[in-house]
Amino acid sequence: MTMPDLTFVLGGARSGKSGYAERLAADSGLPVTYIATACGADDEFAARIAHHRARRPAHWRLIEAQADLAGALGDAQGEAHCVLIDCLTLWLANLLCPREGEAHALPLEAFAARLDAFEAALVRAPGKIIVVSNEIGLGVVPLGAVTRHYVDELGRLNQRVAAVAREVTLMVAGLPVAVKAARQGHT
Repeated sequence: MTMPDLTFVLGGARSGKSGYAERLAADSGLPVTYIATACGADDEFAARIAHHRARRPAHWRLIEAQADLAGALGDAQGEAHCVLIDCLTLWLANLLCPREGEAHALPLEAFAARLDAFEAALVRAPGKIIVVSNEIGLGVVPLGAVTRHYVDELGRLNQRVAAVAREVTLMVAGLPVAVKAARQGHT
């Protein structure tokens, strides 16, 4: 089985994962499409989004994908192209925890279908793909059932993406630690 040219970058909050992923995309020498999954819920979060936006090169194409990440990836990809998805953590939150005033969380079947569609899109994607996600499973088990469900689902999603990725990097204090390295000549 041929693996996609997929690099998966994980880390905690403020670990440097987005900046590292952006450097990988810029260093690829390819045209870049940035798929953003965040939506501003309050002033502080809007400021975070603005910080990310200001840091990105102006010539990068931007696609905002709150629910249909597989569709956004399909719209963005190209043979000689780099797609950066930042991040799975917020995409999953969009699916499981809709903002106040929005539709309820997806039914279980629809939720599973979104995850399956995204994984399938990753596997068949041409070009270079970089995916960012938080590693939130290193701490204590959360007390609330909703939070435990979210942590469990993100852990499962991260495992799925890591399984199909050629490279997995864990960011720790701004330093990249190779978790899964690409093997030369192996597809």
